[in-house]
Amino acid sequence: MRKPWYVLAALGALASAAACAAQSHAAPLEHRWVYLATNLLVDKNVEDALVLLDRAAKAGYNGVVLTDSKFLRWDQLPERYVQNVRRVRQACRDHKLACIACVCPIGYANDLLSRDPNLAEGLPVVDAPFVAKGGRLIPADDSVRLVNGGFEQSKNNMPTGWSFVDQPGKITFIDTAVGHEGRSSLRMQDIGLHDPQHGHGRACQTLTVKPFRYYHVSAMVKTQDFESAGEVQIAVLCKDGTALNYHKPHVEKTQDWKRIDVTFNSLEFSQVNLYLGIWGGRRGKIWWDDVRLEPGGLVNVVRRDGAPLRATSADGQVRYQEDRDFQNARDPKLGMIPWPGGFTAWHDPPTVPLPSGSRIRDGQKVSLSYFHTAIIYEEQVMCCMAEPKLYEILRWQIEQVHKHLQPDGYFLQHDEIRVQGWDESCRHAGKTPGELLAENVAKCVKLVRAEDVGKPVYVWSDMFDPSHNAQKVGRYYLVKGNGPWYGSWKGLEKDVAIVNWNSGPGKRIESLRHFAGLGHRQILVGYYDGPVGAIRGWLRDGEQVPGIVGAMYTTWQHQYRDLEAFAAQLKAH
Repeated sequence: MRKPWYVLAALGALASAAACAAQSHAAPLEHRWVYLATNLLVDKNVEDALVLLDRAAKAGYNGVVLTDSKFLRWDQLPERYVQNVRRVRQACRDHKLACIACVCPIGYANDLLSRDPNLAEGLPVVDAPFVAKGGRLIPADDSVRLVNGGFEQSKNNMPTGWSFVDQPGKITFIDTAVGHEGRSSLRMQDIGLHDPQHGHGRACQTLTVKPFRYYHVSAMVKTQDFESAGEVQIAVLCKDGTALNYHKPHVEKTQDWKRIDVTFNSLEFSQVNLYLGIWGGRRGKIWWDDVRLEPGGLVNVVRRDGAPLRATSADGQVRYQEDRDFQNARDPKLGMIPWPGGFTAWHDPPTVPLPSGSRIRDGQKVSLSYFHTAIIYEEQVMCCMAEPKLYEILRWQIEQVHKHLQPDGYFLQHDEIRVQGWDESCRHAGKTPGELLAENVAKCVKLVRAEDVGKPVYVWSDMFDPSHNAQKVGRYYLVKGNGPWYGSWKGLEKDVAIVNWNSGPGKRIESLRHFAGLGHRQILVGYYDGPVGAIRGWLRDGEQVPGIVGAMYTTWQHQYRDLEAFAAQLKAH
């Protein structure tokens, strides 16, 4: 018997609802967290944290992720610090907020490196020429030269020897009225007005370099009402688009002449393009002058068994010995400016004296091979994951956090690991960076579980996500290899929860499915100092996969004004 249309419609609706129910994995969010990065040595920060925890509990949050650089400095701090930590911990208990402690800072390793800066990952320098002069070894690599760094020669606002400048006569000018040395400088002005789409204001010179050499580039810079001062760069790019440095020197909106510095390692490349300027410029003026290129020498040299230094005669026939032929080939300022764990791209080079009885004579050329750190953006430095001592420090940190904080869980800080795979420790391990990371995260989980049995472990998503930083192909910053982090997720046990911050609409479903397919629970990282409503779409997408168990209010700017509004979004979901 044929059923009436309205019966069929009703049955169809029921079937559709059943199908949606079968496909949807929506569930109440078990974890509703707040991310709190602070310095608990400062008493005011403690008081602010207590107020924040009270607000969070009232708004409906049930956990706080607590991170403090001092978690690697317990033995260097007064007893007051421990008391402050315990006050915050007790407030979490009083408000029934789970306390999740951040440990194992592998990606942003500066605090870890404060305990031993020579654990930094190193980039290789091969047979860099030095010369004996005045009883010392002096860098003497003259294989590359910068042309017209003072912008003294030019025609129609185009400096001689430079490959190009953006829009000469409109954006870029040879200025004979303002200069630091000589008769002229290069001025860039109101970049965004003339290039509103890209804001390009750049000068470029192509350089022929030696592979695996270390170079220092510096320039004098002056600004006047320059709105994009935070984006000023000295960038070194290869023809295939590979960037060889990522450090951003500090420039003020308005400043008098000041020298800024970057360094780069040429890696396997023999030709590079040196850029001065900015991508994304707006209004204001910036002047460039006295641009210099020189060998990097032993600034930020890394010294350990896994990053050896070798000295030979120029022809490679004689191997020189440290202490006998040369001394103190170390950088005492490595990881020490302005305090332990602080790294600078450039500072006064270390002195390498030649002792009496040295086989190296004055005027003689010497080839040095060694490893040096690379600084990413403002100050980020990575550790070498293949170094055994690293795990001694991590074990100690976890012990101290357990002792003083008694957390309810541990959050591994494996994110944005931007240099790895180059030094001898990595090479002797015989593993790709992805395999090294898989091994590292498994070791870190094991350390946590050995110290605090039964506590849950969480980790950032990006380094284990093939739709994020663990892609199958392509370079990743200064990490060795093509698709270097691919397969890293193989080191994660299923009960390690993923704190997922791959929130872009074009990638997030793919990311969620990747981890769900591996059996991981996931917590979504929301807010990022932006619209609180942005989490709604991601939560809806999360209904397509099992195991979405929470969301975290995450601010990088210590901005908590939207704490309650974000909580309301989670409740509405």
